[in-house]
Amino acid sequence: MIGILVSLLIFSVLLLLYMLKQAFNNVLSEKTIKFNDFPKEVSELIIFFISDVHRRNISTEIVDKAMNRADLVIIGGDLMEKGVPFERVEKNIQKLKRIAPIYFVWGNNDHEVDRQKLVSLLEKYDVRILENESITLTKGITLAGIDDVSLERDSLKDALSNVEENNFTILLSHNPSIVQKMNDTYNIPIVLSGHTHGGQIRILGWGLYEKGRIEELPQTTLFVSNGYGTTGLPLRLGAKAETHLLILTGM
Repeated sequence: MIGILVSLLIFSVLLLLYMLKQAFNNVLSEKTIKFNDFPKEVSELIIFFISDVHRRNISTEIVDKAMNRADLVIIGGDLMEKGVPFERVEKNIQKLKRIAPIYFVWGNNDHEVDRQKLVSLLEKYDVRILENESITLTKGITLAGIDDVSLERDSLKDALSNVEENNFTILLSHNPSIVQKMNDTYNIPIVLSGHTHGGQIRILGWGLYEKGRIEELPQTTLFVSNGYGTTGLPLRLGAKAETHLLILTGM
């Protein structure tokens, strides 16, 4: 009996250490996504995408891997949450700024903190906040961003109101459920999102949410990240932390 208890204790400790390792993983996953309608004037667009930082300190290892490679950085929401020191957030922004110009959309947890203080911090480092609006990145490519869906602060209509006709549009939405409000009349080739943490802790392959993925839908291509940080317990299982280098290009 004692032997069984000791074995269970050892297994539990090893599992806990493994879950901690997955939660503090520092992986830069590279993916090339091809589109028939990608603008011919642009050979490719390379995006460093990070979402759901929450309480983590962004690793310089990740930043070094992405430097001189990405055209822009996208923070896909939940840069922080209640209780995270703004000094930590500022250091994270300073690191990301070394990679490329930064674009940001709100996540649900970002709304837990002093909004004006976060806005001021982002503006200090010239981070472009996309709050139900869009901008032209380069000829033929539009970047649109919406506020958080779960808090009902999103507006696709406003975000897409100034998009030039026939532009290739990248939609940023912290919550991937925005695709449920879309149809093919919106002409959005790809949606970048996070929020779900890939389920964060998956038991025998099952989790509260699907793992991060690229999913071809009738109305768009949906990209969902497992995210970089965690919420609640700093543990992961079967959905390790990740950041991304996304290479968008033509067929």
